[in-house]
Amino acid sequence: MSALKTLVWRNSKLFFKDKGTFFTSLITPVILLVLYVTFLANVYRDSFLASVGQGVQISEEILNSLVGGQLVSSLIAVSCVTVAFCANMRMVDDKVTGAVNDLTIAPIKGSVMALGYYLSTVITTLLICLFALCICLVYLFSVGGSLGAGDILLLALDTFLLVMFGTALSSVINFFLSSQGQISAVGTIVSSGYGFICGAYMPISSFPQGLQKVISFLPGTYGTSLVRNHALMSAFEKMESEPMLRAAIEPIKNAVDCNLYFFGSRVETGTMYAVLIISITVLMGIYVIMNIASSRKAR
Repeated sequence: MSALKTLVWRNSKLFFKDKGTFFTSLITPVILLVLYVTFLANVYRDSFLASVGQGVQISEEILNSLVGGQLVSSLIAVSCVTVAFCANMRMVDDKVTGAVNDLTIAPIKGSVMALGYYLSTVITTLLICLFALCICLVYLFSVGGSLGAGDILLLALDTFLLVMFGTALSSVINFFLSSQGQISAVGTIVSSGYGFICGAYMPISSFPQGLQKVISFLPGTYGTSLVRNHALMSAFEKMESEPMLRAAIEPIKNAVDCNLYFFGSRVETGTMYAVLIISITVLMGIYVIMNIASSRKAR
């Protein structure tokens, strides 16, 4: 246990000591929020107005809650995974510098070393993503949106689970990388592509049916839906209280992926959590097994 604590402390300290990596990871969600607000807010607004229908009045408070909630959920869903890849560079850096050889020679089990990398990445990524969540909530409240205390707690839980998923996924992928160039290339691909396949940039409902079925097998899709449901919950409750807007709730949920369907069957919230937790467990198991095998081979 002491060896694990030492590894977690060592990896976390080295991450925060690298000012460039730390500040890049910290400022990225802020930059994304500015870009989302600048380029996507009006698109989302027009989409919600179209879903409500012509002639139906919707208050600015509800509209701002819908737009802000979608923006916030998109940013959190993407950041939890992309920041994890950035924070998980320590594993590759140790290969580049040869530090991993010293750790392998030391009397440390491969599973302990793997968990040391994993837990330190979870800690650093979670701190950054919770900071991003706070920034997002400040933005949401500043534009007139609202969220209850329960919704905020559920968003924090979603963030935690997505961070664990992003860290597990990056750990498995980064295990095969051995240079800074490789991890930069992978980071670029993940940063540019993950937002699309998880439904953060464009709702999955807008994709062709065949692509929707393929994406329905990806765990990140359900993580995005969970964040979106909780970010928009307050807005939907306010729409429920207005008779003229009730009919638009389900179409909006379908349009923004609050409702997900697996081959025509609606996926319940509990199932989404189960898919995410099982995916985290499986990826962590694969990652630990690979490190154990690699450690035995090295010795």
